[in-house]
Amino acid sequence: MVKMDFKKSFLKTVNSFKQILPILGGVVMLIGLFISVVPKNLYQKFFTGNTVIDSLAGAFFGSIATGNPITSYIIGGEFLKQGISLVAVAAFILTWVTVGIIQLPAESLIFGKKFAITRNIICFLTALVVAVLTVFTLSFL
Repeated sequence: MVKMDFKKSFLKTVNSFKQILPILGGVVMLIGLFISVVPKNLYQKFFTGNTVIDSLAGAFFGSIATGNPITSYIIGGEFLKQGISLVAVAAFILTWVTVGIIQLPAESLIFGKKFAITRNIICFLTALVVAVLTVFTLSFL
């Protein structure tokens, strides 16, 4: 068995955190700017309280605004604070990470157009199902 060097692992973790911190700071500042500029009633136009419409809207925005999981949690938390339903936030987070409309052209070049489109459609539909099932499951807890 290989002995792990605790100090080396700790330093790698600290360095990784140092690299992520500016990104998180930027995301938090952008969210603050977005929240102060966008009126609250605009959210209510997109998110109606209807489970189906909210999950579709959340999945749509998540598919376009592709990013890493850490920032999606921060944005999702802010959406919850603004009164957006959990199903919409869950769909947003899932599609944010799994669907990539922005990188679709690059993915098509690398893996082929048919594969890229099929993967994105499957991920989009799966995200909707998982978001609804997650909220449904949480209602029993």
